[in-house]
Amino acid sequence: MHPRLLLLSLFMPAVVLATAPSPEMLTGNLSSVGSDTLGTLMMLWSEDFSTLAPGVNLQVQASGSSTAPTALAAGAAQLGPMSRPMQAEERQTFQARYGYAPLAVPVALDALVVVVNQRNPLTQIDARQLDSIFSVTRLCGATQVPARWGDVGGKQTDWALRPIQRYGRNSASGTWGFFKQQALCNGDFRADVAEFPGSAAVVQAVAANPRSIGYASFGFHLSGVKMLSVAEGQGRAVAPDADSIRSGRYPWARPLFIYVNKPPGKPLPPLVNAFLHQVLSPQGQQRVSEAGYLPLSAAQREQALAAIDAR
Repeated sequence: MHPRLLLLSLFMPAVVLATAPSPEMLTGNLSSVGSDTLGTLMMLWSEDFSTLAPGVNLQVQASGSSTAPTALAAGAAQLGPMSRPMQAEERQTFQARYGYAPLAVPVALDALVVVVNQRNPLTQIDARQLDSIFSVTRLCGATQVPARWGDVGGKQTDWALRPIQRYGRNSASGTWGFFKQQALCNGDFRADVAEFPGSAAVVQAVAANPRSIGYASFGFHLSGVKMLSVAEGQGRAVAPDADSIRSGRYPWARPLFIYVNKPPGKPLPPLVNAFLHQVLSPQGQQRVSEAGYLPLSAAQREQALAAIDAR
């Protein structure tokens, strides 16, 4: 299913809604294992939650989205932040143990963006060109393999002959998986794509190397780089901004999730319930904006709250 449609289909209508627990009365341990993209937000949310619920010890491990399903299935974590939807085999592993699928709760909106050094004259890129830069299989339809910036539109004399250096994420990352699916048409990466453990490291590397190109989360648009507009097919290039991401006009918009273990017809554990209520509160969504992402709309928040409170 396309990421832009995920928010419309993740939830069944709630039958009975539970009352959110009072955080200051809670005690115990809460563990989060998963997305690096959501790492900063999880830390901000955990700081706020610790103020509201001082008796709760919350540990956050941001080791990549692919670590969340394993930790949830094993019961090693109660919160599984992911920057992509769980794959079928990941859901099946969880379901084989518990008899039902984990609940996906959208908590913010993001987009995968393409970044180049701020000195690079390029302002936009065709999606097929991007596939040919990063992929060895070129399943999106490009025939040429660009080696220098002149091959993708950098026609200025001092740029045309400069070789392209490619930066990306490692395979534990949900951003890596999302880019592979959406930008590479499920193709394979070239062997010379330098891999980094986090989007911040990718952006910093691109800022330091004028010849480079990379992909990262929208929340990591730091100084020293610029985000390229993306064109698909014969359409006009679309810049990644709040309007284009919310409307779905930007092709690689995506929700960010926290996956949890919620038995059908039963309430969430009190610590998990309280934490998710904090995340989806106006204050929690303000943290989303502060971290550089886009908060959920009011309707999306209500839908998410109905899903976590459903009995």
